[in-house]
Amino acid sequence: LEEITPKPVQDTGNILKQGYLEKRSREPSFFGSEWQKRWCVLNRKTFYYYANEKSKQPKGNFSIEHYSARMAFHLRKDSRKRCCFELICPGKRTYEFTAPSPAEAEDWVDQIQFLLKDLSSLTIPCDDEDEEPYNDVDSSDSVNTASHNTTLNQDEANTEMEEDDIYEVLPGKQPNKQ
Repeated sequence: LEEITPKPVQDTGNILKQGYLEKRSREPSFFGSEWQKRWCVLNRKTFYYYANEKSKQPKGNFSIEHYSARMAFHLRKDSRKRCCFELICPGKRTYEFTAPSPAEAEDWVDQIQFLLKDLSSLTIPCDDEDEEPYNDVDSSDSVNTASHNTTLNQDEANTEMEEDDIYEVLPGKQPNKQ
């Protein structure tokens, strides 16, 4: 089981989505509500949940890798049932949440699904069918482009080089002056 180092909200890095959600308790307490308001933060690989947005330590976190996200209207019977979603992974805990609105719940699900698709992809998608390999040396295209963009004639270029020497003079070496 992979351990994720707890981090303050500000240090979770690359935050893709954050906001208040209600998280369903694993074991509902006799005294407390089964839904608790939590500040949730999604970064590139981890879902964190905090007591509030100023908390230094998360109440919990988990790697979203191998999870799936989906809307889950069956989680509640009240008016907020269309705001519910869940994160499911076979053999692991299911996390259940209620967002402030149905649109917000769908946005969380979309963001998580987008990340999961990205995580499951081993290669970076590239549209290289029409592109030729990049070569910055001896490329006929780059030579032609350079000649079209040149505004100095050869004499002006030589004069400019003498005035604005861009080469570093090493100790013990004298620059070649003509």
